[in-house]
Amino acid sequence: MPTEFDLRRKNAQFASAVRSGKKAVKPSHQEIMAKRSPISLWALGVVLFVVIGGVLFELARLVFL
Repeated sequence: MPTEFDLRRKNAQFASAVRSGKKAVKPSHQEIMAKRSPISLWALGVVLFVVIGGVLFELARLVFL
């Protein structure tokens, strides 16, 4: 198992490589949150269900009544 000194040295090397322009292997939490949609998938599904369902009901009302 690496010592604390080895871990600190490797972390420093990785941080300097990332700062110099190399891509990080794993994106940071801030980058992940920036790419996320402001509305979740289930909420989008509910909104689409309500809108499309309303349109279908209105079309059925116009055709059959």
